Amino acid sequence: MEQPNLDYINELVGNDQAFKAKLIATIKEELPQEIAAYQESFNSANYAAAAGHVHKLKHKISILGLEKSYYLAADFEEELKNNQTGLATDFEQIITSMKNFAAGL
Repeated sequence: MEQPNLDYINELVGNDQAFKAKLIATIKEELPQEIAAYQESFNSANYAAAAGHVHKLKHKISILGLEKSYYLAADFEEELKNNQTGLATDFEQIITSMKNFAAGL
């Protein structure tokens, strides 16, 4: 499984450490909230809302350099729109790794 990283952020910010710090602070603040919102919708079997949360989380997945995981999330988003949950376990692994990574930043 691929691991979250700061490669994209480092490429994006160049030498602007203030901008990097702001991006990281935003991720650390928003990611747990977005994950909690997804989990609440998913656990309530509100798959349409869960799909919306997955869509938002895809942006964080991309920013944290998880290219393959981005495509899995896109597939999972489509599954949820069709009331299917086959990729839920794989998606949970992705968001857990992201949450752990963000907590260590």
